[in-house]
Amino acid sequence: MNIPLSLYIHVPWCERKCPYCDFNSHLPKASIDEAGYVNHLLTDLDQDLNDMGAAIQERELVSIFVGGGTPSLLSPAAYSQLLSELKHRLSFSDEIEITLEANPGSSETDKFSGFRDAGINRLSIGIQSFNDVHLKALGRVHGAEHALKAAGAACQAGYDNFNLDLMFGLPDQSLAQSLEDVRQAIEMRAAHLSCYQLTIEPNTLFYAQPPILPDDDRLWEMQTAIKSSLRDANYHQYEVSAYAREDQACKHNLNYWQFGDYLGIGAGAHSKVSHHTNGKLAIERRWKLKNPSQYSKSISKLGGKHWVAQDQVAFEFMLNALRLNQGVSASWFEQRTGLSISSIDMLLDQHRDAGLIERSQERIAPTQFGHDRLNTMLEDYLPDAAA
Repeated sequence: MNIPLSLYIHVPWCERKCPYCDFNSHLPKASIDEAGYVNHLLTDLDQDLNDMGAAIQERELVSIFVGGGTPSLLSPAAYSQLLSELKHRLSFSDEIEITLEANPGSSETDKFSGFRDAGINRLSIGIQSFNDVHLKALGRVHGAEHALKAAGAACQAGYDNFNLDLMFGLPDQSLAQSLEDVRQAIEMRAAHLSCYQLTIEPNTLFYAQPPILPDDDRLWEMQTAIKSSLRDANYHQYEVSAYAREDQACKHNLNYWQFGDYLGIGAGAHSKVSHHTNGKLAIERRWKLKNPSQYSKSISKLGGKHWVAQDQVAFEFMLNALRLNQGVSASWFEQRTGLSISSIDMLLDQHRDAGLIERSQERIAPTQFGHDRLNTMLEDYLPDAAA
């Protein structure tokens, strides 16, 4: 099977729940039982391998991503043990990318060298802003000084490939302030930057108590200016909110957007795995128990699973592929959906004629015009729309 395979590992604990966060993150009720959670992760993986072994066998992992929550709360020793055990169960590519999400607080940055020694070769640091006022409004536990020191700590620990997360469209944020955040990130020489707009999600404190955010005109101005600033600094925008220096795009996220496969272990983690049976491809999605306490106590970690309906597969592929500025290989549509490209020929031609995509025998890619109208374009691939 030529479809790439990744592994996502979820660590669900945080020091504080940020008011904008809708991820599966929880405050630990006591000290985190690292050894216990590592064992639960391995049990979780073993159950997946037992259930889906035929679909996983002889496939190399191209990437591992440890997300959260705040994974850097765990010790380097915990990750050393976990990665060692993973190597006994799964084959690692020679060029595997192993990313850990980290906060820039001093207690986490002190561990950066240990994470590197444990086998983690990429960090994704949740800066969000270099402005103390904005960090306070976002409920972050770190300050601007910690944010400034984080990249230096990553470099000193030997990471030549790290990401900084930035937000724009913050409460009372001006255009100049949003660009100052970007300027400082560029100055820190991160290989990769994630720049995304603050959005208000259900089931968050901001949803219940909405802050005053910049209006749509100001947001568009910020987004346009940020793109221009990063382009001038030789950061290539390869996805809606992802910018990278040459050859430094995130392999793990690329695999998601290119409709690759991934295993997910840990509380609330999701998986997508392709199965080939009798010459036909079927896609299984599964998810794990979300509550950390329930996840740890249950013998089975599985929360649920389903097979993706055939009339939904094209939409799911395009939902991911059209986020990429360079698009995807046209051959991947058939390889990774099991469908003929002819099933969406009419839509592709319509979108090409409307200037929304560029299409050749080799590649399908959104134009800038299409990128700006992505959600509207994607609606055409929904089963009801196609009917």
